[in-house]
Amino acid sequence: MLELRPVCEQCNKSLPPDSTEAMICTYECTFCKYCVTDILHNVCPNCGGGLEKRPIRTKEQLIKDPATITAIHKPVDPTKFSALLLRYKDIPPNKR
Repeated sequence: MLELRPVCEQCNKSLPPDSTEAMICTYECTFCKYCVTDILHNVCPNCGGGLEKRPIRTKEQLIKDPATITAIHKPVDPTKFSALLLRYKDIPPNKR
């Protein structure tokens, strides 16, 4: 079950369960569309994988399986991220 995390890990932007801006990696790391495109260049800083649009859970599903309220905010350290970004930026996620 996806956690549906409430904020972008990079910029702390609110990403409610119905957000069309939320992007996730295979480990559910969560970022807003702006950070994925303009800062991360579709490279998850935690695992190196690609990021995809997070699915939206229906209101009925949210009653049964609510989104998490635990926020994870850990902005990327540009120095540490630069090596990972250099390694994967120009390689499509399915080829990494």
